[in-house]
Amino acid sequence: MVCEKCEKKLSKVIVPDKWKDGASNTTEGGGRKINENKLLSKKSRSVCNVRGIFVPTRSSLRSVNVNVDTYGDMKTQRTSVLSFVFVLLFSSSWAASARNHEDFLQCLSIESQNSTSISQIIYTPNNSSFLPILQFSIENLRFISSDTPKPAVIVTPVDESQIPTIIKCAKKHDMQIRIRSGGHDYEGLSYVSQVPFIILDMINLRSISVDTETSTAWVQTGATIGELYYRIAEKSKVLGFPAGVCPTVGVGGHVSGGGYGYMLRKYGLAADNVIDARLVNVDGEILDRKSMGEDLFWAIRGGGGASFGVILDWKIKLVPVPETVTVFTVRKTIEQNATNLFHQWQSVASKLHEDLFIRINVRRNTTRDGKVTIQAFFISLFLGRRDRLLSLMQESFPQLGLAEEDCKEMSWIESVLYHDGIPSGEPLEVLLNRTQADKPYFKAKSDFITKPISKEGIKGIWKLFYEDEAKAAQLVLNPYGGKMEEISESAIPFPHRAGNLYKIQHLVYWTEEDKVSAERHIKWIRRLYRYMAPYASKSPRASYINYRDLDIGVNEKGNTSDAQASIWGTKYFKNNFKRLVKVKTRVDPGNFFRNEQSIPPLSSRRKKSGD
Repeated sequence: MVCEKCEKKLSKVIVPDKWKDGASNTTEGGGRKINENKLLSKKSRSVCNVRGIFVPTRSSLRSVNVNVDTYGDMKTQRTSVLSFVFVLLFSSSWAASARNHEDFLQCLSIESQNSTSISQIIYTPNNSSFLPILQFSIENLRFISSDTPKPAVIVTPVDESQIPTIIKCAKKHDMQIRIRSGGHDYEGLSYVSQVPFIILDMINLRSISVDTETSTAWVQTGATIGELYYRIAEKSKVLGFPAGVCPTVGVGGHVSGGGYGYMLRKYGLAADNVIDARLVNVDGEILDRKSMGEDLFWAIRGGGGASFGVILDWKIKLVPVPETVTVFTVRKTIEQNATNLFHQWQSVASKLHEDLFIRINVRRNTTRDGKVTIQAFFISLFLGRRDRLLSLMQESFPQLGLAEEDCKEMSWIESVLYHDGIPSGEPLEVLLNRTQADKPYFKAKSDFITKPISKEGIKGIWKLFYEDEAKAAQLVLNPYGGKMEEISESAIPFPHRAGNLYKIQHLVYWTEEDKVSAERHIKWIRRLYRYMAPYASKSPRASYINYRDLDIGVNEKGNTSDAQASIWGTKYFKNNFKRLVKVKTRVDPGNFFRNEQSIPPLSSRRKKSGD
C-alpha cells in the first residue's frame, strides 16, 4: 500500500578528505588511546558527553562533521557491483558463506533499476572507505578491535526506494541485516554480529521537516537528536521535543527504544510523542500507521524497531516550551553531605512539580590536595524562570541549598547545549556534529528503583567506587513522577511507569585497549550490579532496552524460543513482551529481522515457516 509521505529533501553525507585515500581516523587495532584526564576532567560527562561526567574536546568534531551533500568524491574509488563480488575478503571461518555474499551483491545489481547507482552506495572490505565508514558511527571502542567481526557489506542508501531491494536480496540469500542509525547501541548490535551480516546504514536518510502550525515534524531515522533539536529551534523558540540528552544519538534507535530526556516528567518519553511512522516490512512494502495497523505501530514505539522492519521516519508531536528556562548544576562531595542529599533526593525528586527535573550523576573525584572522594552532581532543567524555581526548591528540597547564583536562565535550545556540557558561547551548529570527539571503551547496565536505598546501602556503593576500576565509573539517576506516573504500562511496549522512583544507569569506562583491562572493568560493573540487587526492582529485575545489556540474556543462534527470550524480554518489557511476540509472529514469522536480543516469533509459527 502507498502511504502518505512527508516532504523529503534527501541529503547525503560528506566523508572527510583524510578518508579518501583510505586513511582512518582510528586504527584497526583498537583506535585512539583516550587520555584518562579527559575522562576525569572537572566538567565531567557521560558516555554521550552529558554534563556531569567527562568533557572531551570538540575541536576534532569539526574535522569529521557529517553535515550535507555527498560522500565526497568517492565515485573514483568505486567499481561496479559485479566487480565487488569476486574480490570480497572474508575470514576463514566465514569462507563457506562467500557465495551468499556474492549472490547478494549480484541480486542488488539485477534487481536495481540503476546498477551504477546501487554500486555507489555499497562498500566491501576491499574498498578503501570501508573501515572509515564502519568506524565513523561506532560509539563504543570495545567494538572497534581487529578481532571484532566485520560486515561483509555496508550499504548506505540515499533514497528509501533502495531499501526494499536490499531487504529482498538479503532475505533471498540468507544475509542478516544490522540497521544502524547513530551507532550508539551499547552492545554494538547495530554493527556487530557473530554470523555473516551486512550493515544497512541510514546515515544518508536524515531529512527533517518541521511544521510549526501543527506542532509536528517528520524525522527520518538517520537523523540525530542534535539535528532534530537544531531544526526545531530554526523554526520556533517555543517548541521542543522530549528526547535524550546526547545529541549524537540516532533518532531511529532512540525513539524505538523509548527515549529518555530532561522533559520526561512533563511530557513522557520520545516514543510517547510519536503519532505516525513509516517502515519497510519483511516483504519490502512501505507502510505508514494506517497500513501497518495499530499493533505494529504500538510495537515499534519502545519495543525496539529492528525486530519488526526498517523504520524510515517518525512523525512526532512537538511540545510547548517557555521562551526562558532555568538550569543549575550543584556539586556535593561526601564531605559536603552528598550521602544525606542523595538519600533525601530519592523521596523528593519524583514528587516535585512536573516542570522541574533534577537528576544525579555520581562519580569519583580527586581533590586539590590529592584526596580521593565521591562527588554527586545535582543537575536540573526547570521549565520556567529563576524566581519560581528558587521558590519551589525552598519549599520542596531546601536541603540542597540552591542559591540564586547557581541558576542560569536561557532558552530551551541553549539548555540542550548546557546539558551536553558544551561551553557557553558555542554556536548551535555544534548540534549538527554526528559523532563524539573522543570515544570511550565502556560497559553499562541499568536498574529501576521502587524504594529508597538506605544510607548504609549508599555507603556500600561509595565503597565500590573507591576501587581502582572505578576511576572513571559513574551512576546516572533519572527521577520519575509527573507524566510518567500517568501513562499506562501497556500504552507502548516501554512498561516502566508508576511505582518507580527513578532509573539508574551504571557505567564504567577505561582507556586501555587490551582485553585484560576490559575484562577487569566489566567484572567490576558486574559486581556493582550484584551489589545493587537488593535495592532494585524485582520480579523481574527491570532494565531499559536503550541501555542494552547482553549479560541479562541473549537469543540462541537461529533457534531461540519465545520462552527462552522471555528471560531477558520480561526485564525490558515486563508483561508487554508477550504482546510483542504476537506482533512479531504476525509481521515476521520467519524471524528475518533478528539479533542477539530481538523479539522472536512464537516457536510453533517459526517452525511452520521453515526457519
